[in-house]
Amino acid sequence: MSRRSPAALVAALVLAAARPGSAQDAGTPPAAPAAGAVVEQLSFEEAVARAVERNPSVGEASQAILQAKSLLDRTRTVFYPLVYGDVGTAILDDARGFNGSIVTPQTQTRFSATVSYALLDAVRWANRSQARDRVRTSQVAADQTRQQVAVAAASAYLAVIAAERQRDITERNLETARALEDYARARLEAGQGSRLNHVRSVQQRATAEGLVEIAVLAVRRAQEALGVAIFASGPVGVRGEPVLLTAPPPADDAWLQLRPDVRLGTSELDARDRIVSDAWKSWLPTVTGSFTPLYVTPNGLFEPSKSWRAFFSLNVPIFDGTLGADRAFKVAERDAARFRLAGTVAEARSEMRVSQEAVARAERVVAVSRQAADNASEALRITEIAYRAGATTNIEVVQAQQTARQAEIEAAAAEDRLRQFRLDLLVALGQFP
Repeated sequence: MSRRSPAALVAALVLAAARPGSAQDAGTPPAAPAAGAVVEQLSFEEAVARAVERNPSVGEASQAILQAKSLLDRTRTVFYPLVYGDVGTAILDDARGFNGSIVTPQTQTRFSATVSYALLDAVRWANRSQARDRVRTSQVAADQTRQQVAVAAASAYLAVIAAERQRDITERNLETARALEDYARARLEAGQGSRLNHVRSVQQRATAEGLVEIAVLAVRRAQEALGVAIFASGPVGVRGEPVLLTAPPPADDAWLQLRPDVRLGTSELDARDRIVSDAWKSWLPTVTGSFTPLYVTPNGLFEPSKSWRAFFSLNVPIFDGTLGADRAFKVAERDAARFRLAGTVAEARSEMRVSQEAVARAERVVAVSRQAADNASEALRITEIAYRAGATTNIEVVQAQQTARQAEIEAAAAEDRLRQFRLDLLVALGQFP
């Protein structure tokens, strides 16, 4: 089945309307296919919360936090002693001894337990602090993921509002066109009007019907997109318009730490800086102490049945060619993180300035666009009165209708842009969600 463009659809409706003796001349609208029912309607806050709750990206970020916490728990074991037991049985071909005394029995069983503790292990102690940094970084990354999901859901919500406003405009224009067609037909039947005026009114009404169908389809697509954004089982409608108010412009850079991307870059830089500062600890010695009680049965001549042993180990790195290269790599990673943070901060400041400028200018555009739409509506009303009084033809009415419709569409689009710019400013300032 071939797809038709909106222009082709409107042209087909116009031709059908202009065909003599057709149902369009009788003013009967074409039967519209039934649209699927909206599953549910949500408020702006409910839609954003639903998206954050159900999006798998947020769940994946939460699992990353759990993984980082597991690594942190593993590094904490450096402060716990290590305890293990051992049981062994040795069997010889024959007992060993001299002068009738058994030195080593043929079968001998040993029971022992060893408790060891790292008295000095600077590298593993540093790994604990670094693992804590990874947990903090994972938490900030999860915040950034939640913000991205929330912004996507909010934009989808605003898209539904914009599509519904355009649909409402086209429906009002259709009502006006139908009223004009009814009036032109009544004048024609009374012998006071012309066939030309009637055909023009039918054409205008048919065009308006095509635009309504296109607008209804746009609403359905926007509702489907919102349903996908919040992981609903079907299309989702909106309930009310959000109130998007921003705080006064910041006087300092404190707002930067409200942005998840800046906090993530800062956390990554702090983590890399700690890794570099801990690199020298790889040259420190490690000291380990252990204690092992031992029980042997049967005991030998030179081996008592009960004994114990304490052992201390000192490991000093004298030469390791990888340590220098490893530190250089860590320094490079830290510097890269510093550059990324600087770029993120510069981009954040730019986004904030652009968003503030966009909101200010969009507010002025909304004011003048709404004034233009009101004036165009008033001009249409005056033109219709003049036409009914016989002072003009419906050509002026059609032109006035087109002008009023375009002005209303532009005013609605300006208001939709303002709403989106306000959302962008909230995101730029780190105040959403």
